[in-house]
Amino acid sequence: MRFKADSNRVRAVRDEKIFGHFIEHFHRQIYGGVYDPGNSLSDKDGLREDVLEAMRNIHVPILRWPGGCFVSSYNWKKGVGENRVPVFDKAWRVEEPNTFGTDEYIALCRKIGCEPYICTNAGTANAEEMSDWVEYCNLSDEGEWARLRALNGHPSAYRVRYWSIGNENYGHWEIGAKTAEEWGPLVRESAKMMKHVDPSIELSAAALTDVDWNVSLLKYAGKYLDWISIHEYWDHLAETNACSPYDKVMEYTEDVGHSIRKIRGLLEAFGLEKNIRIAFDEWNVRGWYHPNVHTIRQGLTKEEYLYPRDRNDDNSLYTMADAVFSACFLNELLRNADIVGMAAFAPIVNTRGCIFTYDKGIVLRSTYHVFDLYTNRLGEEVLDAWYPDPDPAIDAVATAFSGKKRWAVAAVNKDSSSMRKIAVDLDVVGDVKMAWISGSSPDSFNDIGRNDVKIMEKGYGRFSKGMEFSLPAHSVCIIEIAER
Repeated sequence: MRFKADSNRVRAVRDEKIFGHFIEHFHRQIYGGVYDPGNSLSDKDGLREDVLEAMRNIHVPILRWPGGCFVSSYNWKKGVGENRVPVFDKAWRVEEPNTFGTDEYIALCRKIGCEPYICTNAGTANAEEMSDWVEYCNLSDEGEWARLRALNGHPSAYRVRYWSIGNENYGHWEIGAKTAEEWGPLVRESAKMMKHVDPSIELSAAALTDVDWNVSLLKYAGKYLDWISIHEYWDHLAETNACSPYDKVMEYTEDVGHSIRKIRGLLEAFGLEKNIRIAFDEWNVRGWYHPNVHTIRQGLTKEEYLYPRDRNDDNSLYTMADAVFSACFLNELLRNADIVGMAAFAPIVNTRGCIFTYDKGIVLRSTYHVFDLYTNRLGEEVLDAWYPDPDPAIDAVATAFSGKKRWAVAAVNKDSSSMRKIAVDLDVVGDVKMAWISGSSPDSFNDIGRNDVKIMEKGYGRFSKGMEFSLPAHSVCIIEIAER
């Protein structure tokens, strides 16, 4: 297949926040995941140093927290200070110890060098509680909550720039679910109070590809918003954990950008496409496994609703299907970088995350290596590109590094069994190499003592226009060109 790209036509400059991540108080994401006091691998603050290093390596730009469904019954005030009292988490039906709260989260973000992104409780809380949280984080010394932060040992304001009003409040599964008619006015009043505390913050609000919901949201609160938040999981597994096989997952990639397209159209209809960008701040091909929780009849025993969540820890579930899908989705974000400015892979640690923890170390799942390739080897300028003779098995995007004689093409081969060829028609010169992941089969996975999916690299000498590259079956590849 021939892939043409114009090195002189920049389609968009991507925001690094599209490579963001998410972490929630669910199963082992926080406790026993990134936060594990007493473990020999944890630092003095209880944060796992091996996890921090892995997060730094993929340059996590922004980390959304604390939820997710968890946040819709979360009282942030009980998670700060010395005297923290455990509470019952009504979203996930477990006891929340509150030992990891706002201060620990900010410490995590500072240690990996990322922007914090706090999702507020728009379920059981109100506009005042949300704005109090902004005060705790962002005011220097004015008011009860800023002074409390200082009293808690943090005299300098955290300056959290990114905030979201609510999670999935449109859903029947969410604590404190709202109707479309209720949502717009609630977001408006919450946004007003939050921005009265700190006018410099950027706000998002929960949305989905529903006209009634979004019309209410934008009608009432559009002028206060900088972002509109959407989520999507394609392989719905909450009750079964029966992950779809490779070829089925590839079907999900055929119109992976449908939600972006619909939200873009809605923003354009309102004339807001220059003012509000899309935050795809929860995404993963696989939905999380948590049976008998988001159902009318909930599980009565922990054997029914709690212990089954350990099946999320089965590393054999996270194969090249997850990696190839994730690369296709990131390619779609890059193609829409003019309006999509933020995204969050859900989650980053454990559950369906790209990092798996156990007492003595971590496993880097297949999706981790996709982020490694994309954050470390792609440029920030997305070039105009097209396929004169398209191959449905290949998904590619071309990038350039601003101010440098350096280019990179992300090329995905979705074919489960056959190598595919791509001829890169790019009018540049330089040395060329290719880095890729594929595994020995579409079902390859990494586990404790098993490293089937890893980055490989090969040099090709000098690049020439139209040069052909062989893409291994079920692979994610980055073709890099750089002048000496």
